[in-house]
Order: sequence, then structure tokens, then C-alpha cells
Amino acid sequence: MTVLTTHRLGEPCWIDYASSDLDASREFYASLFGWEADVAAPEYGGYVTFRSNGHPVAGMGTAMEGIQPNVWTTYLLVEDASATESAAVEAHAEVSAPTMTVGDQGAMAIVTDPGGAAIGLWQPNRFRGFEVVGEAGAPTWHELYARDYAAQVEFYTKTFGWSTQVLGDTADFRYSTYGPEGAPVGGVFDADKMLPDGVASHWTIYFGVDDVDAACARVVELGGSVIRDPWDSEFGRFAQANDPLGGLFFLQHLQGR
Repeated sequence: MTVLTTHRLGEPCWIDYASSDLDASREFYASLFGWEADVAAPEYGGYVTFRSNGHPVAGMGTAMEGIQPNVWTTYLLVEDASATESAAVEAHAEVSAPTMTVGDQGAMAIVTDPGGAAIGLWQPNRFRGFEVVGEAGAPTWHELYARDYAAQVEFYTKTFGWSTQVLGDTADFRYSTYGPEGAPVGGVFDADKMLPDGVASHWTIYFGVDDVDAACARVVELGGSVIRDPWDSEFGRFAQANDPLGGLFFLQHLQGR
């Protein structure tokens, strides 16, 4: 296991899940990925920090008022959450959860980008973010399903300083990755023609597993559902699933395992 000790500004540094049933969600994900669950003191609202081999990898809390429940949120590292919130609003985002201080851990906010997708901001103090990526039970990729592809790519590039690379630019497949060239951490997919009516732009998270098919069977055993059976692509083997409360996530086979 490689322990991550630094994160790049403007890129994913943390993920958490807003649950309508914290106990049920904690049990599902801990059982699926083998995570240990640390429950915070009451002043932190019983927030759960999941750990993999002792290292923080994801969080979970009860959904706040105004925040859509049973959804994973990606947080981008920022130097100043309040200033970034203001910059996001100037770039036509809306505020879902205004900047708030989280004890001595840092400060957070959640904004909705111009295409309607929620994204978190994290300004670290004592807590920097996840320490494991690209491993079994850890995030491997952060992907935006965009309704307004061009405007959303421009928003993140302007607000967070992303460096993007075009992976595809046709009517059938329009996709950009972000992160250093040769080492991207996520992508933006033009999903306007693919998403069902009424489904807004949204962020999705991929989790690494050693065996996608076995992980799908475990999802079902734990009360979740597989909404897209495992498939192979030039980028690897994947599956799409929902937890028992309807929360969406992807599974990715770790290459070379």
C-alpha cells in the first residue's frame, strides 16, 4: 500500500457519503470494502471516518438539510474555502452548503456547478484528506457526468486551475481528463444524450476492487443492486452499482491483480 501524504490544489482530496440511514450505510460499505469505521464525537454529529489498514479513505455523515441524501461527494483541495466559494459563485455556481469550519480539521463548503452537479471544497487544517488511492477499497477515479459539458469544463478550469486533456471529441464520445498529463485523476464525460430525462449532472466515484464480479455478488448479498453488469473496455473492467439506499458508485478492477 502506498500512503498518500500530499494532494494537489484543485484536485480530489476527500470523499464522503450523505446518508438518510447512517447505520445501514456504514454497515454496507464497511462490509463491502473491509473498512474500519471510526465514529466521531457528538460535536461532529457522529461523522464516520472509514479507514483502510488504519489510513483514512472516505467519510460518511447524516445528510444535512438542503443536501441530497444517499449520494457520494468528491471534495477538491483549496487554499481558502470561503474565497473559492465566492469565486465559484462568480463563475455561475450556486451554494448548497456555505463555508463552515469543521473543528480543528479544516473548512468545507459544497457548491453546485453551472451544469447542476454538486462538488465539495476542502480547506485543510489538521486533516488533509484521504491517504489511500488506487488500491482495493479506495477511490480510483472521480468522474463528472456533465449535462453542459463545455460550460462545466470551463468552470472547473477557471475556478480550480485544472489542466485538462481531451480524450475524445466526437458526437458519440466527448471526454476530458484532468490532472497532470500522463497521470490524470478523473474525467468529465459529455453525458447529456445518455442521462435519462430528469437526471441532472452529477459526480461519480470509482472504487478499486481485486475482482469486479465477486464484488458485484457481494453488493447484492449486502442488499445493494448491480445496475450495469461487469463490462470490459480498453481502460479495464468495470461495473455500476447502487447501495441499498440507492447511492450510486462504480467498481474498477485493479490492473495486474
